[in-house]
Amino acid sequence: MHRWFVALWVATVLFIAASAASAAENDDAVYEQRMELYKKAEAVSLIPWYYFAAIDQYERNIRQARRDLPKPTGVLGIYMKPDVWAGPLNKNPHDTNPFTISQFGGLGVDGDGDGKARADDDDDVIMAMARYLQTYGIDHRHIKIALWNYYQRSKTVDLILGKVKIYKKYKTLKLDDHVFPLPLRANYSYRDTWGDARGWGGRRIHEGTDIFAGYGVPVRSTCYGIVELKGWNKYGGWRVGIRDINNTYHYFAHLNGFAAGLREGQIVEPGTIIGSVGSSGYGPPGTAGKFPPHLHYGMYKDNGYTEWAFDPYPHLKAWERAEQQQQRRR
Repeated sequence: MHRWFVALWVATVLFIAASAASAAENDDAVYEQRMELYKKAEAVSLIPWYYFAAIDQYERNIRQARRDLPKPTGVLGIYMKPDVWAGPLNKNPHDTNPFTISQFGGLGVDGDGDGKARADDDDDVIMAMARYLQTYGIDHRHIKIALWNYYQRSKTVDLILGKVKIYKKYKTLKLDDHVFPLPLRANYSYRDTWGDARGWGGRRIHEGTDIFAGYGVPVRSTCYGIVELKGWNKYGGWRVGIRDINNTYHYFAHLNGFAAGLREGQIVEPGTIIGSVGSSGYGPPGTAGKFPPHLHYGMYKDNGYTEWAFDPYPHLKAWERAEQQQQRRR
């Protein structure tokens, strides 16, 4: 019986490891396909690949967050509505004829030479976006104008250009790693406090997870991203907001202070020290000590229209376990 149990346990571990390796290989293949498409668009338009990567990543994430948009059928996430693809006055919203589409002012083009302009074909879609951007110019300023005219939302433009900076720096699409916000060697504790009542400043619910630790314990960026906000808030005290490549805003509050040199617009990565645990907040700038020292960690998702909070606890547990496993393997 004991031998059978051990054999079953070994088989399970090997199966999980094989499944993880297979998933990683599939992810790598998808990243390679996407990069090929971005590079193809770059070669034709002379617009750097990371602009296409940023647009694609932004759209992929809003399609995952919303129900009014169709799910991607290929490796790209870029979606052009039928009236944008075929032209606003085109009576055939699903037109695939490049000539008639152009006559009606649609953006659809034949990107792979098959004679059809299909909104569900990755080659056609990436080339349509390339042609659109190219009509405004290939430098950063003109691309920014093109993005504004296309999305009609300043925040969307800012989110895309933030991703441009990240992709440009790291020169890779594989930027999905995360870490727990505190070093695992630190003495900390937390539980799921999502939705708990809060009374200071009026009745409200708790939009995050409190991680209790001693004053001065380092606080780390959990992701690759851009420091979108740094400063004081009467509720959160000294706080930092980081936007990752998945349109998610990571919020770190009640800090004791900031890391030296930390600034808004700075690119960070998993493990970058951004500050330390404190008890600031619940008053004007400098107020502290009204509650035990802890890190308030929150997560917010942008869907192209608005932004809402969601429970970070499951993500914290997953990142904590993953980091523990990595340390054991070392």
